[in-house]
Amino acid sequence: MITVIGNMKGGTGKSTLTFNLAVWLAHRDRTLALYDLDPQQTFSDAVEVRLEEQYEPALPQPLTARGLDDVPDADEVLMDVSMSDADALDHALRLADRVVIPVAPSQADVWSTQRFIKRIKALRQDNLPQVLGVINRADTHPFVPETAETEEALDLLPIIERVPVRLHNRAAFRRSFSEGLAPFELEPNGKAARELDRLARHLYG
Repeated sequence: MITVIGNMKGGTGKSTLTFNLAVWLAHRDRTLALYDLDPQQTFSDAVEVRLEEQYEPALPQPLTARGLDDVPDADEVLMDVSMSDADALDHALRLADRVVIPVAPSQADVWSTQRFIKRIKALRQDNLPQVLGVINRADTHPFVPETAETEEALDLLPIIERVPVRLHNRAAFRRSFSEGLAPFELEPNGKAARELDRLARHLYG
């Protein structure tokens, strides 16, 4: 399955999410093909750290836009995309079986998600991929209303299905990513590890 992870807005945590899902899948012996289609190459940087530190299981080096014409045969293909390379983004969306959109809890992110959905519909028309929205970087304080408000807004958008798992704005996600690790490797019993596991199981069974 080709899963594209992205949004038209920066700062949604798409590279971190792509990396963490890749590590989760690698621990389950899935063969992977990875793509970093964002010129900032943040996803590739994290993979490089993991390779340098020789953490196991190792991840394959992410491919670039040049590899989109010949996608390797693998159990799972993950593509980290951004608006910084619109041509690569559109190419990836045409190939996608599924698009996962990380959405931070804010009105600006809802507007960005609306525009992204319009782009997907324009490119794919009657052959739409599955489109999933994931609340990412949610506030850990239970009385902050923006997360619930963003969920309600996503439920009103066309073609997108909201995943019933929130990823919160936790230090473990940031620390583990900078060290080339997934949160369940850095803090196996931590809240970030449990959240990621619930999300990955929802996406991949």
